[in-house]
Amino acid sequence: MRLERALDAYLRHVTIERGLSEHTVAAYRRDLAGYVDWLSEQGIETTDAIDPRTVTAFIADRAGADPPPAATSLARLQSAVRGWHRFLLREGIETADPTGRLRPPKAPQRLPKALTIEQVERLLAAPPADEPIGMRDRALLELLYATGARVSEAVSLDVDDLAYGDVLRLRGKGDKERIVPVGSYARAALDAYLTRARPGLAAKGRATARLFLGARGAPLSRQSAWLVIRAAAERAQIDAEVSPHTLRHSFATHLLQGGADVRVVQELLGHASVATTQIYTHVSVDALRDVYATSHPRAR
Repeated sequence: MRLERALDAYLRHVTIERGLSEHTVAAYRRDLAGYVDWLSEQGIETTDAIDPRTVTAFIADRAGADPPPAATSLARLQSAVRGWHRFLLREGIETADPTGRLRPPKAPQRLPKALTIEQVERLLAAPPADEPIGMRDRALLELLYATGARVSEAVSLDVDDLAYGDVLRLRGKGDKERIVPVGSYARAALDAYLTRARPGLAAKGRATARLFLGARGAPLSRQSAWLVIRAAAERAQIDAEVSPHTLRHSFATHLLQGGADVRVVQELLGHASVATTQIYTHVSVDALRDVYATSHPRAR
């Protein structure tokens, strides 16, 4: 099969049949388009002309780029290439998988950057509570920390998603739904926003069911939510870097430090594998080590 046709078939498969998120499919498309371009440069136009040496040469070419790609980027690229060839084999388009012996590079395990509880409290209190945009920002920040939601999940919420009392329905990667509790502080901030701020914002734009709205009444975008977090961090005078994922990292870390089971945190975060969640246990172990070092009479 010609390369472009085979690529289109695979992208339709991961979009429709596997239900991967728009962002994941876009990443696959970018990585595999680069692979197809490289194959074309080598004079390869059909999938049956690809063998293990071809795949190895491509990965070596990408790994030797200047500057070299991050291990995580190279691992993602290998995963995309492997997934495509396995699809071609499974569908009977090809009779062999040239990536069978391909091994991904071991990505360095990086600990998430979490804020202290004191920093989180300053961040949540930063937006002014006496104006509509401030009430919206405080509700957004409280919700992110209370639920561990991704920013993309938060901005895609509808008002009806709050109709479950003290729990919230989130739609995560692959459009998978999960139910997470909402604490009293977040609920109070959301109620204040819904009754005192959102009606005025909604009146400025077209009717929408989205929970969080911008200054002109349109649904709040991910980029705007990122600016909300950065502005709150500046106002709170937090020196640490605060990214869209910071409150999610802090949510998980503080739960584990408080004694929560890692599988409960996995469920709350919407991780498919507990291995993804276990990276946060290293943060908690570091905190325990610090307490031990400063508290035990014979620790030093």
